[in-house]
Amino acid sequence: MDTYILIAVALVVIISAIADRSKTWTGAKRGLAMLRSFLPKLLLLVVLVSIFLGVISKGTLAHLLGQGSGLQGVLIAAGIGSVTFIPVPIAFPMAEMLLEDGVGYSVLAVFITTMLMVGIVSFPVEREYFGTYATVLRNLLSFAGALLVGTIMGVLL
Repeated sequence: MDTYILIAVALVVIISAIADRSKTWTGAKRGLAMLRSFLPKLLLLVVLVSIFLGVISKGTLAHLLGQGSGLQGVLIAAGIGSVTFIPVPIAFPMAEMLLEDGVGYSVLAVFITTMLMVGIVSFPVEREYFGTYATVLRNLLSFAGALLVGTIMGVLL
């Protein structure tokens, strides 16, 4: 999959360079500058998440979020998911382990959705690019959407 993405990016860059070499070069320089400014913040987020996941074990999560946790489990899942920053390739296998440990689909849906959509940990970085109002609004709507997804999953499954 990564190979296909790299090939697609290379083709787009080649097409862009053929169309306008100076704009392509300017865009590449701006992109590298953004990467340089964003990389330290991203590394900090990864370190914070690693510490969080080191403190909160899979067993603890399964206990807090397991069958019978009800609304409390959903709210805990929403809270934990909102403050974690886990990539998709890690999130879904982790959800499968939690499912095997007895966590319900509704709680998992809220957990995964908030984890991927709500960015409490990444709030300062997002605010820098989009402003406080847009960042708060996006996070609140994402949080509400996650609760709606969890409710629908609970009804359907």
